[in-house]
Amino acid sequence: MKNIFDILSERGFIEQATHEAEIKELLEKESVTFYIGFDPTADSLHVGHFIQVIVMMHMQKAGHKPIALLGGGTAKIGDPSGKNDMRKMMTNEIIDGNLRKMKSQMDKYLVLDGEKGHFVNNADWLDNLNYIEFLREIGSKFSVNKMLAAECFKSRMENGLTFLEFNYMIMQSYDFLELNRRYNCKLQMGGNDQWSNIIGGVNLIRKAESDQAFGLTFKLLTTSEGKKMGKTEKGAIWIDPEKTSPYELYQYFRNVDDADVINCLKLLTFLPLEEIDELAKLEGQEINKAKEVLAFEFTKLVHGEEEAAKALEAAKALFGSGSNLDDMPSSDLSKSLIEEGTTVVDIMVECGLIKSKGEGKRLMQQGGVSLNGNKVSDPFAPITNEDLDEESSMIIKKGKKVFHKAVFN
Repeated sequence: MKNIFDILSERGFIEQATHEAEIKELLEKESVTFYIGFDPTADSLHVGHFIQVIVMMHMQKAGHKPIALLGGGTAKIGDPSGKNDMRKMMTNEIIDGNLRKMKSQMDKYLVLDGEKGHFVNNADWLDNLNYIEFLREIGSKFSVNKMLAAECFKSRMENGLTFLEFNYMIMQSYDFLELNRRYNCKLQMGGNDQWSNIIGGVNLIRKAESDQAFGLTFKLLTTSEGKKMGKTEKGAIWIDPEKTSPYELYQYFRNVDDADVINCLKLLTFLPLEEIDELAKLEGQEINKAKEVLAFEFTKLVHGEEEAAKALEAAKALFGSGSNLDDMPSSDLSKSLIEEGTTVVDIMVECGLIKSKGEGKRLMQQGGVSLNGNKVSDPFAPITNEDLDEESSMIIKKGKKVFHKAVFN
């Protein structure tokens, strides 16, 4: 059986490792307890988080034990990594609500039953720390000079780094120590932006316990140009179907750039590499087949095969290959809008497709708006009942990739 380190490496996950040879050997000879942390800054995982969930799924399938650590404690501070400004402070009620929702999502993909895997909240040990004792036991093992040289802090020094945020690395490092003591956790994994924090934990365990621990980071989900994926004009692509519908999720990955599709297939699906290699041979318009596979497989992984099939059918309907548009993102509007007089620009604002009428006018001038398959050039052209189908709806297309159904009741 192939070592899980090799599997992750071949699929393009691994970015950095503290002790590559030792980690590979450890994963070969025993069932390793490892952890990945998630701060509950929202009430759902997004696609960027899901890379980490997929890594945990790969690891658990290989017989290793995941700890999903939700940062009920660290979320009260906020991770400065990759941020230009201090994160917005959240109340305990918001944090607890976000925790519950994220846990329910993770339970769909991982076995966190206390035996094959664990779910923990770092507020259990961070909330009641004695400040003086913590400074003496843990703070004394950190060098301020080295901390300030860490990449996660360097990017914030010009704009101002608060002492509150400065504590984040120590808190996350202490999480690793606490999990090492409680569960014999030997490996912390995370996105590459967490490298400095992970190193902090590895060094803390070495100093506090005279024991060896390991760290491993994997690539962030980015385009071939290095830009983070998983965001649209409307915001993040969420795992929660109420925030991002299965259809929207499908369409997002159906429309990734040609240069990104194979990387996404390796990172976001469990398709064998042999199948992905075959898809990589496609050229020209044939690449769209690989995109359809990516969109279907990822939507199936997140929401199940039935929802993926619905999304596929809805997508085909847009191009005249089917008839079911029920799963397209839609807005329910009052028919009185038409009776009182309205335009496509007005309706686009109502549906949240644009922020202002001015934006809509510019899009139309650029040929970027269609109504029921027909280009719209006049921003003042009125909407009438003749523009509606038998279900009193119409399809608005914005740009090349955004479709929306407006339903008038």
